[in-house]
Amino acid sequence: MREESLTSEERIAAAINMEKPDRVPICPMMDTAPAANLLGSKGWEVVAQGFEAQVDLHLRLWDEYEGWDGLNAPLAPSEYALVGLEAKGPSSETAPETQIIEKEVWTQDEYGDLVDLGWSQFVDQVLIDRVCADPQALRNNLGHFESEVFRFNDELKKRGGVPYANAALYHPFFNLSMTRGMVNFTEDLFFRPDQVKSAMDKIVPEFIENAIAMCKAQNTNIFETPEERAGGFLYPLDIFERFWWPYTVEIIESLHSEGITTVLHLDACWDKNIAYFKQLPTGSAVLDLDGATDIFAAREVLGDRLCLGGDVEAALLCLGSPEEVSTYCKRLIDEVGANGGLLLNVGCSIPYAITPENFKAFLETGKTYELSS
Repeated sequence: MREESLTSEERIAAAINMEKPDRVPICPMMDTAPAANLLGSKGWEVVAQGFEAQVDLHLRLWDEYEGWDGLNAPLAPSEYALVGLEAKGPSSETAPETQIIEKEVWTQDEYGDLVDLGWSQFVDQVLIDRVCADPQALRNNLGHFESEVFRFNDELKKRGGVPYANAALYHPFFNLSMTRGMVNFTEDLFFRPDQVKSAMDKIVPEFIENAIAMCKAQNTNIFETPEERAGGFLYPLDIFERFWWPYTVEIIESLHSEGITTVLHLDACWDKNIAYFKQLPTGSAVLDLDGATDIFAAREVLGDRLCLGGDVEAALLCLGSPEEVSTYCKRLIDEVGANGGLLLNVGCSIPYAITPENFKAFLETGKTYELSS
């Protein structure tokens, strides 16, 4: 392996700022199930042992595969209730990974309550009792979750890694969609637009405040917000322009003024929306794409404006050969990140059925492949 001249933190910062690093930064998103699978364990058994065991598993994976650049802490299944979502933990009888159960958690008649309370209080006073079997136990455990994330951050930094996207909140638009249910929320957008706008007007300033507080608590300048439903594959651009884009600009610019880069984790196809992101300041955001969006076309459109993350797809990592994985990683590096502006990631998150050989090929290619001159 060639000698490296930058730390992982410096390497990630260079790529985000569209500067050429010594090599491409490697920042795959990871859940407990694939981490366990890569170590020959069963994810549901680890989850059953508690959140501390999940954190230990992620650190052990880092050590076993000799590290890379950025890694996120895991999530406990019960934490989804904190954003108003019901989730079912993994088991040997059902699914190997945590499953989010999407349903109508609240009705259109409750928009006024949301606006009166704000999102955090609306979840705590209204939604959490509807999605969590033992809300008080969850509240009592919040300090433990936080301390374990801090422990993960400290341990990863000792190993030379960067805690990546641990400060994270679902985008307000996405949260409304999931907790109302996508069909109901779509009806709201078209038939009750003023209620949706009032909710977004209330939620977004609180979201920004919470995001900044999370970053300060974790001593990080990277914040992630996932969104998979606002793109042109699902809604026409006038919906995007009214209910998503101005609020997202407000979020990104507010965080950027505090020295925080927003990672927009954009699942599904955003081909029709990519040009809008040219309006954002360089270094203010990373567009983390999952393979449905054409990442090579996105680089052509964005030029040297924004860093892209992605996008080695699940099918390739599970069913392809190590040589095929390596070939695709090299193409990403050459065509998307030759002059900076690429965080080598997978499409969305490491899939459960990834093979150890393909994960090694992904890491090894990122660590050794030379950036073009």
